[in-house]
Amino acid sequence: MPRKGPVEKRRVVEPDPKFKSTHIQRFINRVIQRGKKSTAQRIVYDSLDLVKERTKQEPLEVFKKAIKNVTPLVKVKARRIGGSTYQVPVEVGQFEGESLGSRWLINAARSRPGRSMSEKLASEISDAASGQGSAFKKREDTHKMAEANKAFAHYRY
Repeated sequence: MPRKGPVEKRRVVEPDPKFKSTHIQRFINRVIQRGKKSTAQRIVYDSLDLVKERTKQEPLEVFKKAIKNVTPLVKVKARRIGGSTYQVPVEVGQFEGESLGSRWLINAARSRPGRSMSEKLASEISDAASGQGSAFKKREDTHKMAEANKAFAHYRY
């Protein structure tokens, strides 16, 4: 914690080469496994092409809508008070919410059965954009959990 005011967030992610979007580039960076960025780019771009074929809409708009639909507004944090642990609902910032939502989207796509990763990711993106799919369900479950534990909101820190 510095003495002179809050620290500025550094957002040094360059936009991706195809769509010129920092959102897509951050998503590609989250898809990366074992340092293979070119493979992650191919997976994301192929899945966005599939989304364009299936929905006949602009893939960037569908992607943004999907991310918006899976971004949580609240989450629960475990807080230990007096020997017992409470699930305390905490509001999520916009950047953290987008990070959580995209992570849920990628994990839901990875857990889908069969086919290639680009096809699974395309299916999950189109499902999330229409308010369905595992990632959207995860967001709804998180919101339900926060709502159920609203009584412990005064334990926030």
